[in-house]
Amino acid sequence: MNSDTWTYLIAAGIPAALLVAASTVLVRRRREDRDDTPSTGGTDVLTAPEQEASSSAPPVSPSVGTAPDLLAPGAGEPGLAVPEDVAEADLDVQLDVPAPVAGRFTRLRGRLARSGSPLGARLLAVLSRDHLTEDDWDELEETLLLADVGAGPTGDLIEALRTRVRVEGLREPGAVRAVLREQLVALVDPTLDRSLNLAPGADAAGAPTPAVVLVVGVNGTGKTTTVGKLARVLVAEDRSVVLGAADTFRAAAADQLETWGSRVGVPTVRSDRDGADPAAVAFDAVRTGKASGVDVVLVDTAGRLQNKAGLMDELGKITRVITREAPLAEVLLVLDATTGQNGLNQARVFGEVAGVTGIVLTKLDGTAKGGIVVAVQRELGVPVKLVGLGEGPDDLAPFDAETFVDGLLEG
Repeated sequence: MNSDTWTYLIAAGIPAALLVAASTVLVRRRREDRDDTPSTGGTDVLTAPEQEASSSAPPVSPSVGTAPDLLAPGAGEPGLAVPEDVAEADLDVQLDVPAPVAGRFTRLRGRLARSGSPLGARLLAVLSRDHLTEDDWDELEETLLLADVGAGPTGDLIEALRTRVRVEGLREPGAVRAVLREQLVALVDPTLDRSLNLAPGADAAGAPTPAVVLVVGVNGTGKTTTVGKLARVLVAEDRSVVLGAADTFRAAAADQLETWGSRVGVPTVRSDRDGADPAAVAFDAVRTGKASGVDVVLVDTAGRLQNKAGLMDELGKITRVITREAPLAEVLLVLDATTGQNGLNQARVFGEVAGVTGIVLTKLDGTAKGGIVVAVQRELGVPVKLVGLGEGPDDLAPFDAETFVDGLLEG
């Protein structure tokens, strides 16, 4: 009430105490009414980007509305953005902060050294003998083959070592180790481009698109977990991400992927029913990524056996459907390092069907078969780009040839 109203009511004989009580009730009711009214800067803001995307993209998981990239100014209609201080405060409480990517492989090298891998130790032990006989060279060859280096690369390495030992007369352990390291690094090939291609693309109409990364592999390789860990790698590099749960046959796959994404504020596009068309989900994920302007769309696919023609044909369909909306930036094949030569057979078939551009090796720290790195690169002609070296959420690291060899030789 203004001052004139107060003056009039007091002059009319109404007690001042009664007026104060009435004023307090009125103010309280106004506050309650204001609290019950939807705020243009609060709850509505969280749903506005979803409404904006729904006009050009299919329905997605409710988690899309809470992604940090979709809360940013410009994600929805002009002016509909959560205030920076409020959004960041909420995210700081709810979200994990992934470990920095730089130096991950170096920090994890010790796990490879402690994994019991006998490759480096056995090679050094044989090469340090006073006089190398044919039996010694046979032992070296057997050691390399057992480590899944492969027949071709093993022959190349043995020939190079024979030449160096004979010409240089190597006997001193330090010199032997240096030569072995040099030859192993050359075999792993540090010249290969192991960076992920995450440059934005363009659709047929020339409109910008996110970098689309398709992740494939057989059952049991840790594919969905790898997608979740890769999302953390990208978030650690300040990239915005959308996940596509195109593994619609395994009931828990979408839930698992959504849990990984929610920990770092990454939304997941998924079907509302099991057994849905995985190509449709992948398409929806890419379209949602385009609508929200994210940097990368990661698409998880169902595990499939390389000898099942129907499943592999379906993978080809997923690839074709995605490329109608945006070009594929990467096709990553997830391989279990413990599978050895069977992993090579998988790599060969997936390479033919999906056009694999890079390998992700999981469980590398728990195997004596580190030579699979060399063999699979020779088989596919594409590099190992990422490796899993543990069970932690940030135990996925960019592969580095020299660091890997040093880990083998320290074992």
